[in-house]
Amino acid sequence: MRPEYSLALGVGIALAGLTPPGELIKKSSRLLIQVCVVLLGAGMNLHELWQAGVTGLGFAFGTIVATFALGTVLALWMRVDQKLATLVSSGTAICGGSAIAAVGSTIRASSTHMSVAIGVVFILNAIGLWVFPPLGHWLGLTPHQFGVWCAVAIHDVSSVVGAATKYGDEALRVATAVKLSRTLWIVPVALVAAWFFRSTDPADKGRAKLPVPWFIVLFIFASVIGTMFEPIARLAPDITALSKRGMCVALFLVGLGLNRKALASVGSRPLLLAVILWVYISVLALAAVRWTIH
Repeated sequence: MRPEYSLALGVGIALAGLTPPGELIKKSSRLLIQVCVVLLGAGMNLHELWQAGVTGLGFAFGTIVATFALGTVLALWMRVDQKLATLVSSGTAICGGSAIAAVGSTIRASSTHMSVAIGVVFILNAIGLWVFPPLGHWLGLTPHQFGVWCAVAIHDVSSVVGAATKYGDEALRVATAVKLSRTLWIVPVALVAAWFFRSTDPADKGRAKLPVPWFIVLFIFASVIGTMFEPIARLAPDITALSKRGMCVALFLVGLGLNRKALASVGSRPLLLAVILWVYISVLALAAVRWTIH
């Protein structure tokens, strides 16, 4: 089952009032998300990502910082909760649901915030899968240009691969490398977000020190292991597939943690915020691609 369908199924069951009370579902979803993020790291070869995704690294810092800066300003202007805005910005700037899940775990985001952020990002992600290939042809982009552009502007890895496949083999190779290289930014973004909300949240100020998310450390360690040891590298596709399946289950559990009152309190502003950020990063990336890649 695709991630957006898993989330929708969980939300449907929750809204029907069929979920058990208590915190078990919430804790289980958070733990499973963290395990899946670690598995995602094990399926990444750092050498290949560096060699093939160096172009993406050039775009990454600027576009990620620009997206978070605009997201913060818009959240204040539109009166969107800062944690929710951070999750939407993470999904838009890095890699969709995986980034939202990782960052959400470090900033202790609620099930409502997680579900809303993942939901709106998945909607735009599905639109991008179908819209970007014909748009790229209309704009006259080369396969290399399109590969970089769709990797930056489309949220989720699976939709990036799907869109690039329609554009040709070269676009697919470039897009996959660039998108996976952006996935590495989950680590610094999650750590910065955890520090920021600890410093601004009165409930967290009493803690003696900033907690280091264990799954972020394990994500880095798993990436190194997957790069250095050939047996692990050969299992990379299977590990990645397992991570995606586990994420589907985790998103189902996230959906189960919702209720009608929580959803009604969110409103339409997060969707508008996500749309603005998506258009912004798409135009910004297109201009950069046009200017630097020939």
